[in-house]
Parts: sequence; C-alpha cells; structure tokens
Amino acid sequence: MPAARLLLVDDEPALLELLKTYLERLGYQVDARSDAKESIALFESDPHRFALVLTDLTLPGLNGEEMVTQMRALNPKLLAIVSSGYPYEPRTKEIVFLQKPYVPKMLAETIEKLLKRAGSR
Repeated sequence: MPAARLLLVDDEPALLELLKTYLERLGYQVDARSDAKESIALFESDPHRFALVLTDLTLPGLNGEEMVTQMRALNPKLLAIVSSGYPYEPRTKEIVFLQKPYVPKMLAETIEKLLKRAGSR
C-alpha cells in the first residue's frame, strides 16, 4: 500500500519544515505550502491526490477552515485537521481540531486514526 500523501499548510516556515520532516520520517508523502491560495491552486490541479490536509487555522488572506471548505467542494472525501493555539470549534464534524501546542505523537495518532477510519468506509 503506497504511503498517504498529505498537504501541510502553515505560514510559520520553521514549523512547516519541522512538521514536513517529521511526517516524512513516518512514511508519509508531504507537500508543504505556506500560503492558502497557493495550496488551493495545488489542490485544484488534482483534487484526489491528497488523502489529508493538515493546516493552521490562522493563515494570511484565508483561514484554514475556509481553505478546507473550498478543497472539500472538489473532493468531499478529503480528510482535514485544523490546528491552532487559539480555542476553536470547527463548523463541521468532518474537520478535526488539534490544539497547539501538541506533541508530535498526538499529531501522528490523529492522522493515523483518520486514515484508518476513512479506509473502513
């Protein structure tokens, strides 16, 4: 079974690189972007390329939840994790919230749980 491809979106360059490296070490294929609009353009080029998007809530120009909503209009099966250091309640149950700061193991477990659940549908 090929490794799941993830789209990682965060406007903090150091965190983006750290998370990308960590997720790749876990065996995931990761495309990392720092801009929501650029991420949407990448997603639009092949809406079924990504199994999951992991994004920060606060992005310049377009917040993470709005970005995920636009992506899910093209691929309703897209899994999504939104993270933030601020309290947040997703508007839809299809988005999983991960409170920052989190330990890498929490992120890995959340991704694994979502991918397994999606595989059992």
